[in-house]
Amino acid sequence: MDCRMDGRTAIVTGGSMGLGLAIAEEYARSGANVGMVARRADVLDEAKSNISKNASGKVDGFVCDMSDAAAIGPMFDAVTKSLGAVDVIVNNAGSSQRKPFLEITDEMWQSDLELKLFGAIRLTRLAFPGMIERRWGRIINVLNVGAKAPPAGGAPTAVSRAAGMALTKVLAGEGAPHNVLVNALLVGRIVSDQIARRHADADTNVSLEDYIAEAGEAIPMGRMGTAAEFANIATFLASNAGSYITGTAINVDGNLSPMV
Repeated sequence: MDCRMDGRTAIVTGGSMGLGLAIAEEYARSGANVGMVARRADVLDEAKSNISKNASGKVDGFVCDMSDAAAIGPMFDAVTKSLGAVDVIVNNAGSSQRKPFLEITDEMWQSDLELKLFGAIRLTRLAFPGMIERRWGRIINVLNVGAKAPPAGGAPTAVSRAAGMALTKVLAGEGAPHNVLVNALLVGRIVSDQIARRHADADTNVSLEDYIAEAGEAIPMGRMGTAAEFANIATFLASNAGSYITGTAINVDGNLSPMV
């Protein structure tokens, strides 16, 4: 099976690090023109330079805070000017935030929803009409397994991601008659920059490698997943190989989630 994306243009938010970077890299290797979106220009420039070395398509970087409603439109216009009409969106911006409910302020709720839910809504609103007109589109919402089984202490992110799963199903229903396919990929425990930051914040004498190994012991597969494994599924869904899959929320978690 050949998961090619030649001639397609994709936007990957949160595209300079972690899962977003791995997805952008695999898309570029598979022939797509890739617009990488992130907040920090220096990190974005480095990521763009690294990905471009093995890219089959064009790669460009766009600085944008996805929680800033006024910035999303100009970013989208810049992507289309540089790379062409957008065929694929990966809504990936945002890292996990977890606190006990009574410690979460209105500002924390609003910040999380603006970045993870409204960022996806606003970007999709811009791309959806063109996808419908051309009768081809792919939208992938990167969520986490807490969207299906929100744990105690998992807010605000579990709530934002659960809303993202509902958004996925709504958009899938509206897009299906027009060959615009919308799916969600739910993250479990993946080796990424977030894990490295958690290790650093833990103030432990355990090495990063041992920290990752210990975290993987609780997963039925006995290990954490890799960003490349996650990107493989995102590439399948964005290619013609995934042409009859829409409205799904796929766990990419080594069976960590108790929910199918």
